[in-house]
Amino acid sequence: MTAEISRQTLGDLLRRTRWRFPYKLAVRCGTTDWTYAQFDDICNRLAAGLAAQGVQAGDRVAVIARNSHAFAALRFAVARLGAVLVPINFMLNAEEARFILEHSGATTLCVDSAFAPLGLAASAGTAVVRHFWLPGEDESTPADGLTTFDQLTGGAAEPPARPLAGSMLAQIIYTSGTESRPKGAMLTHDAVISEYVTCLVDAEIAEGDRVLHALPLYHCAQLDVFLGPCVYVGATNVITGKPTPDNLLAQMQANAINSFFAPPTVWISLLRSGRFDETDLSSLAKGYYGASIMPVEVLKELQRRLPKVRLWNLYGQTEIAPVATVLKPQDQLRKAGSAGRPALNVETRVVDDAMNDVAPGAIGEIVHRSPQLLTGYFNDQERTRAAFEGGWFHSGDLATIDDEGYITVVDRKKDMIKTGGENVASREVEEVIYGIAGVSEVAVIGLPDVKWIEIVAAVIVAKPGHLLTEQGVIDACVQKLARFKVPKRVIFTDALPKNPSGKLLKRELRSRHAAPATP
Repeated sequence: MTAEISRQTLGDLLRRTRWRFPYKLAVRCGTTDWTYAQFDDICNRLAAGLAAQGVQAGDRVAVIARNSHAFAALRFAVARLGAVLVPINFMLNAEEARFILEHSGATTLCVDSAFAPLGLAASAGTAVVRHFWLPGEDESTPADGLTTFDQLTGGAAEPPARPLAGSMLAQIIYTSGTESRPKGAMLTHDAVISEYVTCLVDAEIAEGDRVLHALPLYHCAQLDVFLGPCVYVGATNVITGKPTPDNLLAQMQANAINSFFAPPTVWISLLRSGRFDETDLSSLAKGYYGASIMPVEVLKELQRRLPKVRLWNLYGQTEIAPVATVLKPQDQLRKAGSAGRPALNVETRVVDDAMNDVAPGAIGEIVHRSPQLLTGYFNDQERTRAAFEGGWFHSGDLATIDDEGYITVVDRKKDMIKTGGENVASREVEEVIYGIAGVSEVAVIGLPDVKWIEIVAAVIVAKPGHLLTEQGVIDACVQKLARFKVPKRVIFTDALPKNPSGKLLKRELRSRHAAPATP
């Protein structure tokens, strides 16, 4: 009884918010509006329905679906059963999704109409014995033969009582990583809620926020930096699964959105939209970016075109639930390009290979200690040991730190280019190219070369109406970079490949352009 009195789990957060704000709009998605009282009741009914279908505490419940009100409800319903949520990237193919289902041991899979074929194909021959259908943002027909969301929520009003604790596993989120197979980061309720507190304090998430959740909820950034903390504090959540510029701008205006998160690529798409200047964005007060580095020139453009919007850079990764450092509004231009300083519940260092702190300006690896951290990688003791070597979690990110403690990410270890024996940080080259008039987006990668082993290559998307040339880009870089850092190859393209979270897929670019040039 004592444990239950003091319990703090993800499911408890929603119940407490319900009693504070029962009649406040909690969720809006398409034509669906739920108050906090309705949201809480639906999550209870969904948990009861899942339990009636055999879902037990500790069971892994996977989901392949776009953002929706039903996805949000599933998140809290699973938590109330003590089951474990396993969100899966819907851009994976059936074989890739099958690996996650098999590796996690998922016995339940939830899909929407769009991804029912993928889910059914991926789960064939796995341990999955239950398939459920989730409604989406737009009206859709339930997938044939699947138990529907309405059927699951049409029974008992309360789930069965089960012993729950914050130390229980809440989710396994698979990282895209650099390896051929993703790793399953195990995060407890305690870890995730510690991260929520960090977000409420450092990102100033508040009950008066009207937040647009547009990036995929299968990714921990939208799920645990914004949706979870917003429910915790009682904000209003507008959910969409269509992160196109036209839809985002329309949603912001129609719902008087005052808080929005997107990776730099999505912010860039908004700035380039012909509808940007004609959209009423007067309500927008808070803007967040993360997932990849915001080019300084784009940051300046954002502040020029949205002068009333306060901006935050939130840096981190799945394994730390995910916020680790924060660059706050007052530092955006003063420390442009920085990832900020360690967040509330995080201790962060930049170290050399011997785990010594590097001197200001020197490059080292970012390492963390925090209650937000994963307990380990699911069924992977070897990678877990390597990640926690030396008593700190190793991020795999290279960075510098200045004398005020501000961290600037230089590159992922995998993205550092080694050309002719010299190391080149792709981000440094990208910043210079973003300063060239007519450049909309750029990704700098290393490509194989018979002479240099690896060369610096720039893949560029030009702004409409601008003519760029390879020699023009190279000449501009020569003015600001050491010669060995200047791209030896410039490739022009219509678009850069990205995942649904907006991260640039540099691996795909490297694969696409991997053939070494003739000497």
